[in-house]
Amino acid sequence: MHVSLRPITSMKSDFVDVSETKKNLVIEIPSDQVDTEIERVTRQLGRTVRIPGFRVGKVPASVVKQRFRGEIMHEVAHELVPRAVDEALRERGVEPIATPDVQDVDVREGQPLKFTASFETVPPVDPGDYAEVNLRRYPATVEPETVDQALERLRQRAARYEPVEDRGLEAGETAAVDLERRLFENDGTPGPTEKHENVSVELGAAVNPPGFDEQLAGMRGGEDKTFTVRYPADHAIAELQSKQVEYAVKVRTVRRRVVPPLDDDLAKEVSDTDTIEKLREQVREGLSREAAREADRTLRSDLLKALAAKVAFAVPDVLVEREIDRRTQDFIRHLVEERIDPRKAGIDWEAFRKDQRGPAEEAVKAMIVLDEVARREKSVVSDEDLDREVAGFAERSGRTTSAVRAQLEKDGELEHLRTGLRRERAVDFLLSRVTIAGD
Repeated sequence: MHVSLRPITSMKSDFVDVSETKKNLVIEIPSDQVDTEIERVTRQLGRTVRIPGFRVGKVPASVVKQRFRGEIMHEVAHELVPRAVDEALRERGVEPIATPDVQDVDVREGQPLKFTASFETVPPVDPGDYAEVNLRRYPATVEPETVDQALERLRQRAARYEPVEDRGLEAGETAAVDLERRLFENDGTPGPTEKHENVSVELGAAVNPPGFDEQLAGMRGGEDKTFTVRYPADHAIAELQSKQVEYAVKVRTVRRRVVPPLDDDLAKEVSDTDTIEKLREQVREGLSREAAREADRTLRSDLLKALAAKVAFAVPDVLVEREIDRRTQDFIRHLVEERIDPRKAGIDWEAFRKDQRGPAEEAVKAMIVLDEVARREKSVVSDEDLDREVAGFAERSGRTTSAVRAQLEKDGELEHLRTGLRRERAVDFLLSRVTIAGD
């Protein structure tokens, strides 16, 4: 917002409470102040304008006003309105959460300038006695069955494929095949042939075409077969519904999946340990650390819910929309990291944003209380703190600190990062003050 050092004298302003968060400022600037500003802008413009019949700098003010009335009134409004709004807000000690929306501006010579500035603000909120917030820390226990399940997953990931040469393909085994596929129209007209080489087919897989498993069962490496299948009318792929398809298949190799036993050899293969008991202990310790992190995340989440409950008023829409935007962008980044094109993911983004509104409102309420706690406790995030956070992010992302900082500055995210750090400190402070059962 443009702010001049020259105060506006004798200005009138009425503060209107539309709701707990929505406010209006009805402002009137005296006509003499408006006329003074009109004269100033006119003189300034008159020094440079070129009008036939007059020398530069010698154009009468009346002519300048007549020829450039629109530009002059626009500049006067641009100069006076932000100053008036800023002074009125400072006089009342009110801080809007976004630039006020100014309406009904009409600048006229000899007339006071009246307009309305609408904005949203956050009402005062009392965090109350920190010790009265009651939370529970759940035990970070790891059951033996959980360790067994994790070891089984390691076994399955360590599975290898061995060739099968003494018999044909059986359920659960994989064949490498070359195949040709020809689709027939309903009138029996054959379509073009599609060819695929060295395709892996697992016998019994849910993605196999109907009747495919029965035809491939028992086939050996080097054998070929041609057969026809008919797709059901309710098949997931519309273009194949009720269609007859001819397949010509040649099996290259047959392989079976072999899962290694849970022994010392497996421990050496999947870890830096040399016995299965050491591997079991290593897995248990890893699961315990993750369970502790999950217990901590749950505790922090419960704290934020308790803080949100302290806010009784409806939070400003602009803050909720910002939080929904942030959550949407986070989800898009997650899709990109998973190499999923957000534009082709089939997501109803309007429905996604609608689903996020409730959680976003709760998050905004919690942030309002955290900001108040940080203010009361005089929590400050220094430039050195910010530098360390940027450096840590750069290290985790494999980029240089200067590159990360430049990107954050370009995106306007540096101060958001500072705000986030201040809120995290407020969370840590509160966790040291609230009542936690189970500690």
